[in-house]
Amino acid sequence: MNYEEYLDEVTTLIVEKYDVADETAVQMVMHAQANDFFIAHDDDPAICSLERAHRDAKTIFTQYK
Repeated sequence: MNYEEYLDEVTTLIVEKYDVADETAVQMVMHAQANDFFIAHDDDPAICSLERAHRDAKTIFTQYK
């Protein structure tokens, strides 16, 4: 998946796994992005996998809740 699809997937996983409102999940992902959380993903699209999205969703939820 491309970078934008990856961000959408991470956002969706936060909503589904942690019962967070869409807007809140979007804000979490935006804050993570602003803090360069996804910089490696942008540099290496190969790490934009579903498995990695699950791990990143957990990390972002934990750090930005």
